[in-house]
Amino acid sequence: MQKTSARRFGALLVGLALVGAVACGGDDEETPATEAPSTEAPSTEAPSTEAPASGGELEGLKGTTPLVELADEWKQAVSDFWVSEGNEALDDWSYAAESYDSVMLIALAAEAAGTDGSALADKIVAVSKDGEKCSDWTTCVELIRAGTDVDYEGISGPNTLNGNGEPLEASYGVLNFGADNRIDDDLTTYIPAAAPESAVLPLDSAGVEREGDGVLKLGGLLPETGSLAFLGAPMIAGVEYAVSIINDGGGALGNPVEYSPGDSGDTSTDTASVTVDRLISEEVDAIIGAASSSVSLTVIDKITQAGIIQFSPANTSLKLSDYADNGLYFRNAPPDSLQGAVLAGIVAEDGNASAYIIALDDAYGTSLADVAEEVLGASGVEVLGKKIYDPAATSFDAEIAEIVAADPDAIIMISFDEASRILRTMVENGIGPKNKAVYGVDGFIGNALGENFDAGK
Repeated sequence: MQKTSARRFGALLVGLALVGAVACGGDDEETPATEAPSTEAPSTEAPSTEAPASGGELEGLKGTTPLVELADEWKQAVSDFWVSEGNEALDDWSYAAESYDSVMLIALAAEAAGTDGSALADKIVAVSKDGEKCSDWTTCVELIRAGTDVDYEGISGPNTLNGNGEPLEASYGVLNFGADNRIDDDLTTYIPAAAPESAVLPLDSAGVEREGDGVLKLGGLLPETGSLAFLGAPMIAGVEYAVSIINDGGGALGNPVEYSPGDSGDTSTDTASVTVDRLISEEVDAIIGAASSSVSLTVIDKITQAGIIQFSPANTSLKLSDYADNGLYFRNAPPDSLQGAVLAGIVAEDGNASAYIIALDDAYGTSLADVAEEVLGASGVEVLGKKIYDPAATSFDAEIAEIVAADPDAIIMISFDEASRILRTMVENGIGPKNKAVYGVDGFIGNALGENFDAGK
């Protein structure tokens, strides 16, 4: 069971006003709290020149990811379902709940619109707020069929969407690695975030008409391969479990929901484009994914111009906040304007006087790095450097040498699965989590990181 703790970030509140000017769509937020933060500051001593100790090199690493305290009963049900489909039991839950909720929102919107055509897009925001609260398929769909407006309260949180189709509220889990190089669930804390009323935008209506046929068909664009493959299992499990719940409850629009899985790969391949072409030919009504913002940006035009909904449970790049998407792109993962501010707030609250940011060169990495840099500066933390790197590089020696020379109190990593190799180079150079305060983000924070690290990958 993970423990819940709300934390106050005095410096973060200053930074959030600044982020409102940076973010597309004005997603600044307030962070309520009831518990005083830790006053223990990380070590500011120079990096050790001794060889790193064997085992537990990731202990002390902490990172943020969109996350609420998931009920054990729900996690067990999803994992049992996943195993029944011939897979291994789940041990990571990143974006599983968001994936589940994305399916529920689409299906409830179809019921509210009375169609699986593009017109259902105009109801997705509507079923996420301002109606009678409900949290399960049976209750929600019965209310809709009785003519009642609903406010779906999901497994991943309120799922209250802005007019541009992205969340107005969020919760972040702060995950901590233990001595076994795995996440220690007992140390997990949660930070709520919410945008002010001034950030609310008018509804973007669907700009492309596509007729439905009465059968809600969903397609998957999720990472079975590529740099975010570690997210694949929990996300796919969340989607398929949601479809099973809806179908066990009688389906949507009077018919079973159909689901066609598909791989998103990453930006080093054309996997996503191939998958989208297939799904369009199959005449799906909505595509769930991609996990990567950069991958979504390569296919969003193709999807939305076809009158098909794209709903990502994991995209966070600010580039998608005001993208010209014909009112057909949605996400229930909060934008980087929120995560960047929360991450920077943690770094400041932990007592670090200086920080260095190393981020991958893509839409996700650069936007998150920019927000973190802005909020750190507003919080009084000196940013000694911001290095944007090529995630396909064979070595990160040069980048790590620059961090060693800068000697920051804290190191912020914004990475995908190459994080394991970066961390190994950091450990070899005496600036790993045992020597420095090291912080990560949702792009790599998970038990797969520890597995890759231990395997030397």
